[in-house]
Amino acid sequence: LIGKWGRFVEGLVLPAAKRLMAECGIAVEKVSPRVSAQKNGDHLEIDVLAIGEEHVVMIEVKSALGVQDVKDHLKDLGRFKTFFPEYKERKLLGAVAGIVIDEGVDRYAYQQGLFVIGQRGDTVRLLNDADFQPKEW
Repeated sequence: LIGKWGRFVEGLVLPAAKRLMAECGIAVEKVSPRVSAQKNGDHLEIDVLAIGEEHVVMIEVKSALGVQDVKDHLKDLGRFKTFFPEYKERKLLGAVAGIVIDEGVDRYAYQQGLFVIGQRGDTVRLLNDADFQPKEW
């Protein structure tokens, strides 16, 4: 059941990724679900990868988003360019998405420089305010 909820949330985020990034002035041409890579026996899995000429946005999607999910995503952002050197010249940004977001997790993710995506009706929206400045990896 957990896996099905995760796929459901991915199904909300995936088609909205271009629109959400465009709202922040970030052009994205390509959005791919479940991207993974292996290198030297290590593995990196990305729920949603949004790619533009200048930016790459790595989106972690959870049905219930907690602090540990954000910490794990931050660690993975630091490893991204090792696994995907073809994007080393692009600005890497991070985002987390959840239908249920534990109390304070949205604020924590915001403070770490991540976009926060939450549910709104039958779609998703950015929870970051106009003052938000994303961190670049």
